[in-house]
Amino acid sequence: MSQSKGPDTPGDGTPEQAGESGNDRDTDEAANSADGEQPGRKPTRFERRRQKIREEIERNRRGDYTVPTWVLAAILAVVVIGWVLLIVLA
Repeated sequence: MSQSKGPDTPGDGTPEQAGESGNDRDTDEAANSADGEQPGRKPTRFERRRQKIREEIERNRRGDYTVPTWVLAAILAVVVIGWVLLIVLA
């Protein structure tokens, strides 16, 4: 007897069904070797920057994106200034 799957269940829960192929580690190792990184040596500034960007993209794809603090502070300042101007000029 087959089970019917709902729209939000990706399958039987296997990594292949959930979009996690299990080969991510192989891909990461290949990417690291493509960068020219060797174990035991300090990565260059370019390699560290590239790795930082790669990690940020992975976080954003997972949905871990956060709004920078300065953007939140700027929005808060605009709201407060607008509110004060509304009260003073009304």
